[in-house]
Amino acid sequence: MYIILLGPPGAGKGTQSRRLAQEYNLKIISTGDIFREEIRKESELGKKVKKYLEAGLLVPDHIVIELVKSIIRYPECSLGVIFDGFPRTIKQAEELDRLLSNCNRKVDIAINIEISDEDVIKRNTYRRVCINCGRVYHLIFDPPKTSDICDFCGGKLIQRKDDKEDVIRKRLEVYRQWTRPIIQYYSEKSILVNIDGTKNIDEVYNQIKTVIEKRVKKLRSHNPPD
Repeated sequence: MYIILLGPPGAGKGTQSRRLAQEYNLKIISTGDIFREEIRKESELGKKVKKYLEAGLLVPDHIVIELVKSIIRYPECSLGVIFDGFPRTIKQAEELDRLLSNCNRKVDIAINIEISDEDVIKRNTYRRVCINCGRVYHLIFDPPKTSDICDFCGGKLIQRKDDKEDVIRKRLEVYRQWTRPIIQYYSEKSILVNIDGTKNIDEVYNQIKTVIEKRVKKLRSHNPPD
């Protein structure tokens, strides 16, 4: 299956995609995570995208599309993919359709995790990241055992520049301008499902899993085994 997780920053897409990938043996393509890792490594790609992410802006389409093109060719992607943070513009959505169509595949379902702007601010500004291993914590929902210290590697926990409140508010403006039209795009294709993202992690996961299971059942009914 090819699944897209939509929603504003802090909606829980990363958390849910990791659980779903393990459950269904799918590859995750998280453009945001990849870009942040490239920034950490100070690669050429990282240098290109750093100024956009830290300002709360979208990385230009051509950079994102080339990244996804290079990854989707991996053999493990043939079993299915969860797209986290991609597509974020109509152009990216159309290009993804073309990429999958070339492989006789398509997006099976787009899941939109809905939360309020207030929750977005709360979830992001309290997030902390280990500078060594990259593990993510939340000072309210998933705090470390020792303040500012990673439970797993002992690394220092920091607040990313793109998690500061002024940047988050900018990201929300960008989301409304560019990404919300994506919701309409997939709604018109009759593959969009809205999920209440205000529930706890397990409840949100169970909502998503129920949606996916229904979709799998429908696909099997339309394509019965020989």
